[in-house]
Amino acid sequence: MLRIFSTLSAAIALLLMGATAQQASAKSRVTIGVTETLTGHNPHADSVALGYALWCQVYGCLGTWDFKKAEWVGMLAESWEITDPNTWVFKLKKGVMRHDGKAELTSADVVHSINRIRTDPRSAQKQNVKKIKKAEAVDKYTVKLTTQQPTAPLLSFVFDRVMITSKELFDKYGAREADRKHPHGFGPYKLKKLAIGERVVIEKNESWPGIKANNPDEIIFQIMKEPEQRITALLNGEIQIAQFIPPHLLPRVANSKVARIVETGSVEMMFLAMNPKFKPWDNKNLRQAVSYAIDREKIIKSVLREQAIILNGPLGPQQFGYPKSVTPTYRYDPKKARELVKKAGYPNGIEVNLITPVNRYVNDKQVAEAMIPMLNAVGIKARLKTPEWATMWSDVIRGKSAFYMMGRGGMVDPSGALSQYFETGVAPRITYSNPKLDTLLQKERATFNVEERKKVLNKAINVILDDAPAHFLWLQKIQYGVAKGVNIEVRPDHFVYGWLITVDK
Repeated sequence: MLRIFSTLSAAIALLLMGATAQQASAKSRVTIGVTETLTGHNPHADSVALGYALWCQVYGCLGTWDFKKAEWVGMLAESWEITDPNTWVFKLKKGVMRHDGKAELTSADVVHSINRIRTDPRSAQKQNVKKIKKAEAVDKYTVKLTTQQPTAPLLSFVFDRVMITSKELFDKYGAREADRKHPHGFGPYKLKKLAIGERVVIEKNESWPGIKANNPDEIIFQIMKEPEQRITALLNGEIQIAQFIPPHLLPRVANSKVARIVETGSVEMMFLAMNPKFKPWDNKNLRQAVSYAIDREKIIKSVLREQAIILNGPLGPQQFGYPKSVTPTYRYDPKKARELVKKAGYPNGIEVNLITPVNRYVNDKQVAEAMIPMLNAVGIKARLKTPEWATMWSDVIRGKSAFYMMGRGGMVDPSGALSQYFETGVAPRITYSNPKLDTLLQKERATFNVEERKKVLNKAINVILDDAPAHFLWLQKIQYGVAKGVNIEVRPDHFVYGWLITVDK
């Protein structure tokens, strides 16, 4: 009996040890319901928040904006300095290994990545490197960037917008095979799976300096465009984080026993774009009429339930260069809007299409629906069009959309966004051109004195407001639904980084 008891005890002990070992080796997984999608494996083929954040943590980027410190911090860059107004020198961190362990990050990888973004026919990020005249590898860990003109906000163009891919893998396999079969980067997470239109799976790079034991071992970005779908999945435990909870559904999450709301402000500008390349939007009076026709306060109160703040220009209080006053300031004035429609040459009104995304932004379709009767009331007879996001986005970036609602995120420093949408020849999204504005945008980039640069930026904003190629709407507050036991630092730029997520053990 004693022998049997001893054998049983040993067996139980082994089982308990096995269970403990299994628990110790259990991998933490966080699934996030997201609204954006990627077009493919090419890290330069998208220009959306999900893509920049995802590829930055897989391939690595030079640095990121720290909202707590209100400054740029290095990721692959150890330090940087401006040696003259046209020259920036970056020192890379040493010993950063590629995910396959076969190569170290070098300056050649950085130079290759900048040149690839510039020349890749599938690149949607050329505007990020357009200010760079030349990228050079000074030595193994030093990169020199020479700009076309002095560019004070260069970091906002390249730091978290240029993904550093391996030159060796690109040269050996070519772009397509390197991206699809050998996506070995230098970042804190590794690409595990990408199912286009469905999900992206990344896994933690245990050797990354600074990665924490309670950061998720695996993160799944599950594309779930419908808010109801995200919330139901969250409350059922199918996902742990749900992006962009619309105002009317906040109580459902907040009052649940399994999840809570995590909120932050936003630096994503919501706006109506009016492309002057297309009639009737080549008429300034009609563009200004739109700016007076929309009752933004009513929409914020009724559709967004106070979860947004009105913009008098493209910037809000959290963004660099936020001006205390702008001219003109557009307020809801339907009488003035009707007068401007007639002045534009349309005494009997004009028919237009308003294009809006659906479930890309919080209550986007509902917001656009609320605008239709407001526009109709002043003689702008608008029909609402709701194409699939992929189709709409493709048309926008190719300059094929005339009148549409859109958001522009990542605007900590607005220089890149203003250049992208309003400077001649930078990108065709609005196809707007104004020599006076071009001069001011070039001057603000060339001004390294912070206060002087803000003044020039304010003048540029006033020119945009007067000419009205866009009507600036609001900054929406951001609410994520987060399961108990999971923590996330929600960023105002919508970038989701794995190192800002922790899982309670």
